[in-house]
Amino acid sequence: METNCSCKTDVPRVMTIHRILEEGKGQCSFFFKSFLNGSNKPPQPGQFVMVWLPGVDEKPMAISYSTDNEFAFTAQSVGPFTQALTRLKRGDRLGIRGPYGKGFTIKNPACVVAGGVGIASVATLIDQLQDPLIIYGTRSKAQLIYLQRYKKQEMLITTDDGSHGKKGFTTDVLVEVLSSNKTIKMIYTCGPEIMMKKVVALCMQYMIPCEASLERYMSCGFGVCGKCMVNDKITCIDGPVFSGKVLSTLSEFGATARLKSGRKVSLAEHHKV
Repeated sequence: METNCSCKTDVPRVMTIHRILEEGKGQCSFFFKSFLNGSNKPPQPGQFVMVWLPGVDEKPMAISYSTDNEFAFTAQSVGPFTQALTRLKRGDRLGIRGPYGKGFTIKNPACVVAGGVGIASVATLIDQLQDPLIIYGTRSKAQLIYLQRYKKQEMLITTDDGSHGKKGFTTDVLVEVLSSNKTIKMIYTCGPEIMMKKVVALCMQYMIPCEASLERYMSCGFGVCGKCMVNDKITCIDGPVFSGKVLSTLSEFGATARLKSGRKVSLAEHHKV
């Protein structure tokens, strides 16, 4: 029987964890052998998957590794869902939907500004750029990941407590880089939204195009639930990657987000839940 219903639904594919790579304390990457959606087409840098852990929850996770044979996402243990993930072992299974969303465009020469575990969202982008300058910051040395992965890249590291690299913030270093007349045609960023808001402001000031990947609560991944709205933009289908030009027009960027219930709250309250 034919139906006129155009409602989209996606069922998770049950996939076996092929291997787990411990990236740092409480930070693991989970690898899967199968192609996403059974397709030979690789995901775009910046796209994400919905990861379902039965009996716990389902969350969006950035694709942090992508090759012809496997893909992975990287999780940091911060709450019940990610804590449950980091207890999994090779051979355990998860439900995976996606990939979803619009990813980054590729433009060189580029600078990538990453904060905390946000570097996972720009990792496959870095893999595709030509020798990008990486500015990477965390609270302390213990949170740094991918240092071996990008050991051949020019990487400027900051930590809040000065335990590794320069004491301070990534945006402090970005100001120095932009002031040095270094040739940069594109800036990409992912991390704490207050950091990204400043990165976007600096890019507008120095008239350099940029793209940022936003983190929002998502239940569906394909534009139905509306919990990832930022003004009139739906993060899961209009993003998660947005241009700096678009973000500079969104009053909710760097200010508010929605909880699982859909209630709009300040970013500070959003990150406490």
